[in-house]
Order: sequence, then structure tokens, then C-alpha cells
Amino acid sequence: MSPAIPSLSALPRRLAGALRRPLPAVVCAAAALALLAWWLLPLGGAPSPRGTVTLATGVPTGVYARYGELLRQDLAHDMPQLDVRLTRSEGSIDNLRQLTSGRAGFTIATADAVAAYRERGERGARSLRACARLYDDYMQLVVAEDSPVRSAKDLRGLRVGVGADGSGVQLITRRLMAAAGLDFGRDIHPVRVGIDTMPTLLRRGKLDAFFWSGGLPTAAVQHLEDRFPVRLVQLGDLAAALHRQGGQSRYYREAVMPADAYPRAQRGQGVKTIAVANLLVTTDREDAALTEAMTRTVIRSRDAIGEEVHAAQKVDLRTAVFTDPLALHQGARRYYVSEKP
Repeated sequence: MSPAIPSLSALPRRLAGALRRPLPAVVCAAAALALLAWWLLPLGGAPSPRGTVTLATGVPTGVYARYGELLRQDLAHDMPQLDVRLTRSEGSIDNLRQLTSGRAGFTIATADAVAAYRERGERGARSLRACARLYDDYMQLVVAEDSPVRSAKDLRGLRVGVGADGSGVQLITRRLMAAAGLDFGRDIHPVRVGIDTMPTLLRRGKLDAFFWSGGLPTAAVQHLEDRFPVRLVQLGDLAAALHRQGGQSRYYREAVMPADAYPRAQRGQGVKTIAVANLLVTTDREDAALTEAMTRTVIRSRDAIGEEVHAAQKVDLRTAVFTDPLALHQGARRYYVSEKP
């Protein structure tokens, strides 16, 4: 139902008196339209986005899923007329396919996965746009505490969880295997499942190791170290060989998992590894006002979400605009311009 047009008695006395004075018809019409537009707008300016939008996240025990749940709560507060729905996925590549097929309006994906998607010329790749750089994913190689594996090079002949098909985990794992001098299909026994399954398989002795790429800490790995003695294997010795691959390897950086990420599994020691940035992604067909509002909530919700998802504490206005390989969506750009001092 449309709001009622205000009567003169409902307006400030001075404004009502001005409107009673004789004015040219064109001026009167313009004033009436402007007044009506002002009356119908909510306090704060532009109308709040409304309708339904879907955010593709990840597997239930991953950081993407939890981040999405908390972000939805903040979006509901900031945009109460917007119905935000979450969908699960197998990871970054699957997320991008949901986005470009129209099943999702926004998603999270790693920068290397976005680059791979574009370079392969997959459906809708050129329509992809970024809203923000979020937090980094850290590559984690998890083994049983008594495992002889000390490097990815020691995985030859072993059963290795490599992430589900369509996941960013598997994308990076394939490159790490090449950097370690191993053939993904011949030198290991790849088990193509996600973080919702791999910890249980390792605990039951059905996996010798598994790879995971996620924010720190990831709940599934935390729960595993609480129930089963595990150890994190360093991947720092592969950094140079990984970067020599060129191309999309430029999105990886050397990093150290802090000692308190998984205290039991790390025994109080930092672990050298590889990290890659996550991006909040949409398409060029998404509404600019909605994208601007979405970006604003993502940046402003950092501290609240960071209390539960520690990785989100890394979201920062100063670095959010560095979204290589994607250009910013016009709505996101509008938000960042508005925040300049």
C-alpha cells in the first residue's frame, strides 16, 4: 500500500504558507513532486534495498558458511526490507558458477579461482565484478600426529583429501603437488571430498592427510584437534617452486599461520604456508544501490563478525579496494568514494 500524500496541515507552518501563495503552474508542479519524493523517502536519504538476494557460501563446517550466516544477520539489520538467502557450495569455483548462472547475486571466492575462471573463459566470466577484498585463506596440510609426513613431498603413494571438485582447495592442491614434483593423478591417491568429510576420514584412518584452504581458524580443524591428535605440516618449502609456475601463482603469498590458530596441532609454533585473498564477488548486472549497501555492511560489520570468525578481523577499508583480478562494481566504487576523507 502506498503512503498517503501529506496534507498541508501536516507540513511545517512556514512551508505550508509558502505553498498557499500563488505560483506559476510549472513551479507548483515541480515543488509538489519534490515534496512528495522527500516525504516518501526514509530518514537517511536513499530508500533501503528491498526484494530477495542470494549469497552463495560454502560447505557447512567451513569459514565461508559461518561468515555468510553472520553477514546475513547484519544485512537484516541494515536492510530490513531485503530477504537474504544463503546457498551452500563446494567452494570458490562452484560459487562462481552459481553466480554467473543467476542462482546467486553475491558470493565469496579466492582470487586465484577467479583468475582461473576468467582465463578458462567459463560462462559469464567477463561479467564478474568485485565488491571488496575480504580476508586471506591459509593452505593447511593436516596429518595424524604420528605421521611421517614432514612436507608435501612425502605424500607420494598416500591417500590425500584434496577438496571437492569445484573447490578452491583442489585448485591450489594441484599446483602444490606440481611444486612438490608429484603428479596429482598418479603419485597420490586423491580423495575428492570437502572439509565437512575429511576430518572424519582422517580420524578413522581412511585418509593419510588432507589439504584445506580457509580462514583461521577453521571450525572443522579446531574440532578435529580437540578429538584426535593431529599436526600441521609446513608448506613453506614449496613457495619458490609454486611461484615459478607463473600465471595465477602470483595470487599466492608466503605466510605463517600464527601459533594460536590451532594450539594443540601446532604445539605453540607458527607454521609456514601459502595464503590467498578472498573476494566478495558479484556481476555487472547487479543493482548499483544494492551493491553499494552490501559493500557498506561488509566493511562496517568487520568487528562484530570478527568476534566469532576471527579471519573477518582482517577486512579493512584501506585494503578492500585491492580486488585484482576483478574491477570494482560501480556500486562498490561509489561506496569507497563516499568514505574518502
